Amino acid sequence: MKKLVLLISICVLSAIACGQAKKPTLMIVPSDNFCISKGYFTTLNNNGVEQKIPNYKKAFQENDQIRMVITKMGGIMSERGFPLKDLEQTMKTLENESAELSMMSSKSSSAAIKESSLDVLKRTAKADILMDLDYSIKRQGPNQVITFNLRGLDAYTNKQVTAAAGVGSPSAFASADLLLEEAVLSHMDEFNGQLSKHFDDMFKNGREVTVVVKVWSNSEVDLEKDFTVNGETESLTQHIENWMSKNTVSGRFSTIDATENVLKMEQVRIPMMYTNSSGREVAMDTKRFVTNLNKYLSATPFNIETKIYQRGLGEAWLIIGEK
Repeated sequence: MKKLVLLISICVLSAIACGQAKKPTLMIVPSDNFCISKGYFTTLNNNGVEQKIPNYKKAFQENDQIRMVITKMGGIMSERGFPLKDLEQTMKTLENESAELSMMSSKSSSAAIKESSLDVLKRTAKADILMDLDYSIKRQGPNQVITFNLRGLDAYTNKQVTAAAGVGSPSAFASADLLLEEAVLSHMDEFNGQLSKHFDDMFKNGREVTVVVKVWSNSEVDLEKDFTVNGETESLTQHIENWMSKNTVSGRFSTIDATENVLKMEQVRIPMMYTNSSGREVAMDTKRFVTNLNKYLSATPFNIETKIYQRGLGEAWLIIGEK
C-alpha cells in the first residue's frame, strides 16, 4: 500500500513539474500602433525608405500610464502561472552592453549582415511569446471607457497564436490600469488556454524556426557541389536536407528556396530540449541547432568552413566558405 501511495505521489509530482516546465516565458510590449500614434518612435532610413521603429524607452520615459498598464497586465499573467520578462529592464540591459553588434561581416570579405533593433530585443530577452498590447481611453460624458487589443505572438516566427479584444465598462474614477484589468479579465481564461495549447504543441511537435544556408561570394564550394557519403553521391543541398530529416522532430521542415548559393528552410521543427555534454537537459535554440549542422559539415567528407549568424530569435544563417 505504501509503495502504491509513493508511486502515485511521484506520478502526480512529475505531472505538476511537467506542467510547470511547459509554461511559456512572456514579455508584454506596447504595440507598434500605440507607440507610433503617440509619437514614441524613431525614424530609420532603410535603403532610401523611411521606417518608423517603436522607441520603448521613450514611451516609458514620457508616459507613466503605459508603465502602470504593463505592470497590471504582468500581474494578471503572473497570477495565472506564466513567467514574465520585464521589457523596461531588458531595454536597460541592451543599453549597458557596450559592444552590441548591429553589423557582422566576413573576416576576409566585405559582405555584411544586418540585424534589426527588434531582432536584438528578441534575442536578448529570449521570451517565447510577445504580448502585443494596444489600448485607448476615451471620454463618454463624465466617464472613461477603455478599448484594448491584446495579441500573443510567437517570438520565433512572429505568428499570432492567441488574441483578445474588448471594451471595458464606463467609469468616472478608475485609473487606466484598473480599467484595463476589468476589461481583460473576462478574456484571460481563453487567452491563456490558447497560449498553453500552443506551447504544448511545441513540446510535442518541436519549436518552429527558419534555417538559411548561404554561400560567401569567394567560396570554392557551393550548394550544388557533389559529395559522397556512405556510398551515395549527392549535392551538398541534398546532404543538408538528409541531415535535417534526421535531426528535426518527425523530419518536419519545408524547403522554400534552393539554388547553388541559397538554401532556405522554413517551418523547421527543432526539439525543445537536448542533452548537453554534462548530461543535463537544456533548452534547444536556433543557434544551437545550426551549430550541430555546422559540426556535420565541418567533418569528413565535407570539411567545409562556415560562419553561423543568428538573425533574431527564430532564424539562423549558416554561411559557407569562411568564418
